[in-house]
Amino acid sequence: MLRFVAFDMDGTLVDVASSWAAVHAHFGEQNADGLRRFLANEIDDEEFIRTDVAIWRRHRPDLDLGELERILDGVPLMPGAGELFRGLRSRGVRTAIVSGGIDLLARRLARELGIDVALANGLRVTSAGRLTGEGIVRVPIHGKEQVLAALQRQLGLLPEETASVGNSEIDVGLFRRSRLGIAFAPEDEVVRRAADRVVVERDLTVVLQALDGFPAA
Repeated sequence: MLRFVAFDMDGTLVDVASSWAAVHAHFGEQNADGLRRFLANEIDDEEFIRTDVAIWRRHRPDLDLGELERILDGVPLMPGAGELFRGLRSRGVRTAIVSGGIDLLARRLARELGIDVALANGLRVTSAGRLTGEGIVRVPIHGKEQVLAALQRQLGLLPEETASVGNSEIDVGLFRRSRLGIAFAPEDEVVRRAADRVVVERDLTVVLQALDGFPAA
C-alpha cells in the first residue's frame, strides 16, 4: 500500500532548476566555478554553500533571512502542485521534501501545500538574523538515499510503502529506497533510466495519475 511519497524540490515542485541559482539570478550572478569545483570533488557540500553565500554578500554584506525569504517567495510552484498534494492527502498518503535546496523555500512549500516533512539545507545566521556565510547541510547532494532511509525509520515506513519523485541524477538514491520511482521532467538520462515511470509533462497532476497503480492505504 502507498503510505508515503518523497519529493525532490528544485525542478520538481518548483519551476526553477535550483533555489540557490534563483538567488544568484536575483543579484545578476551565477556560481559556475563553485559548481565546477563541486562536481570535480574539489570542494564538499559545506564549501559549496560558502561559495554561494559569498557571492550574495558581495551585493548585500548584511543579507539576512528576511530578505532571502522575500527573494525565494518569487519562486513559482510547478503547475499542478496544489492538485497533486490535495489528491495525496485525500488518499491518506504522507509526504516529504528531501532536497539539497534552501530550507526557507522548502518550508514555504510545506505551508502552502500541506507537506508533512521538509528536509533541505540551511544557512547559519547571527543573533540579528544576518547570514554568517556558513551553511547547514541536512541533505548532502549525493546523500539523498541515506536521508530518506533515516526518515523512513523515523516515521516507521518501509521502502515498499514509498514512492519518490525527482528530476535529476542526484534523485536516483530516492528511487533506490522506494517501491516506485518517478522521473518528473527528467533533465538527464541517468534519472530517466533509473525510474519506474517517466513523466515528461511539466505538470504535477500527471504524477498523481502515475501513482494510480500503487494502491493507497
